[in-house]
Amino acid sequence: MWDPAKYLDYADLRARPFHDLVSRIAASSPRRVVDLGCGPGNLTVSLRDRWPGAALECGDSSPEMVTAARARGLDATVFDVRDWTPAPDTDVVVSNAVLQWVPDHDALLRRWAASLPSGAYLAVQVPGNFNAPSHALTRELAASPAWSARLADVVLREDDAVSSPLGYANLLADAGCAVDAWETTYLQPLRGENPVLEWITGTALRPVRAALADDEWDRFRAELAPRLASAYPTRPDGTTWFEFRRVFFVAQA
Repeated sequence: MWDPAKYLDYADLRARPFHDLVSRIAASSPRRVVDLGCGPGNLTVSLRDRWPGAALECGDSSPEMVTAARARGLDATVFDVRDWTPAPDTDVVVSNAVLQWVPDHDALLRRWAASLPSGAYLAVQVPGNFNAPSHALTRELAASPAWSARLADVVLREDDAVSSPLGYANLLADAGCAVDAWETTYLQPLRGENPVLEWITGTALRPVRAALADDEWDRFRAELAPRLASAYPTRPDGTTWFEFRRVFFVAQA
């Protein structure tokens, strides 16, 4: 289950990759703009503001997120991106931090590229930090004797969950698209108690939270917190630097 309020912790920092991605879309007057994985809709509204003349289609697999998006005035629906097919007038598709949750999404990207009208834009951003200490330490703790049996069925993302910019560029170029692909490592200035733990609680730790009872979840967090604090020390001024790599591409059919 996604928690929209928790996801919106550090909302400004989480929004940076979305805006960097969308800024590279050159569409001037798209007929239909789609946000695949709209979350609570806080970023989707910027698509509506940029292209007010376009039909705006958006949705998410989480009913909780869709409810939050609807509260912002968006006509959001619950759907699985694996089942989505572009309408004939779809000129812009945005997928922000979604496809890392979809195994074999390369096949999905090929299908979307083949289905989009000529000139349409497919803009995607995925996190590329699954080997970072934040994620490696989580996997290490989950695999420890104290937790391995309880979390045996939990799938935690590893680095092969996403490709490199070159991998995506080749995939979309082979599908006949013009491709702009890149990566950025953001140095996020976090503050507060256990800030990296709080950051990943809203995203990467969701599968762990879903598998554990409340008291177990509290224990897991309590064991993970000092590991993360050691890997991400807090400066004397109270800032904790959190490196976060992101992978982007904008493909034009």
